[in-house]
Amino acid sequence: MNRTIAPSRKKSGTVFAAIATAAAILTVTLPTVPLAAATIALPAPAYSYADLADLALGSPLVAGVEILKAERLKGDLAPGLQPGFARFLISASTQMLLRGADGMPGTITYLADVPLDAKGRVPTLKKMRVVVLAERVVGRPQEIRLSSPHSQIAWTPEIESRLRSILTESVGGKAPPRVTGITGAFYSPGAIAGESESQIFLATADKRPISLSVLRRPGEQTQWSVATGEIVDDSATIPQRDTLIWYRLACFLPKRIPAKALAQLSDGDAQAVQQDYIFVLEQLGACARTIR
Repeated sequence: MNRTIAPSRKKSGTVFAAIATAAAILTVTLPTVPLAAATIALPAPAYSYADLADLALGSPLVAGVEILKAERLKGDLAPGLQPGFARFLISASTQMLLRGADGMPGTITYLADVPLDAKGRVPTLKKMRVVVLAERVVGRPQEIRLSSPHSQIAWTPEIESRLRSILTESVGGKAPPRVTGITGAFYSPGAIAGESESQIFLATADKRPISLSVLRRPGEQTQWSVATGEIVDDSATIPQRDTLIWYRLACFLPKRIPAKALAQLSDGDAQAVQQDYIFVLEQLGACARTIR
């Protein structure tokens, strides 16, 4: 490293060590791990339910913190920094823990790339409350690594409430499983013309059953529901938008049923089931992600 830090800056030995550690982490992980860039400048309402679910469910640690110190890193200490961003070594105090089985230290440090304002100025970070979605740094109990380039979010009561809701729904035996595909389908024409029922069986990460049902009757509105058990009964419901079961379906179901899942049906029945499946996707609505 060619760059040196002049003694006149009067850094403490602890800060020197933290900066050196930060530089070492960046040097080792940058080729394979995307740098975690903060999104403090992004208004909180811009995060959709799907965005927050992606971030929260993919992060072992979710916590609210208050920034105590933001040390800007330049030159050799900020390799790979994108134009329009400034890199900081942040020290923060833990205010609340939303996810993290092993707890979290009272004071933590982490790296974040923060967007500059329209005039190229560095934002004021000290005393700002943020939510961090992160993972632990092995062997460094007081350091965390942001899970993605969008994993530092300005705290608001709404953001906290939505994250709490997502994480609460995700634990326990009744939490909807992660949908991984479609395994098969069943089609039954009714006794009269225009009457039919389709059942579409989904694959899940933990093998728990989920199925979609579509019922058509002449002169009536098409009915559909989602069952989370072996038997389709009165407990089958239509998932409300911005709930975990809605997210599991709207964000992870394929655009069409694969041909192999319809192989046991006649061409006509397979076409009818495919139409019913497209109807379900339309009723679920788009999985609106605003960040990538």
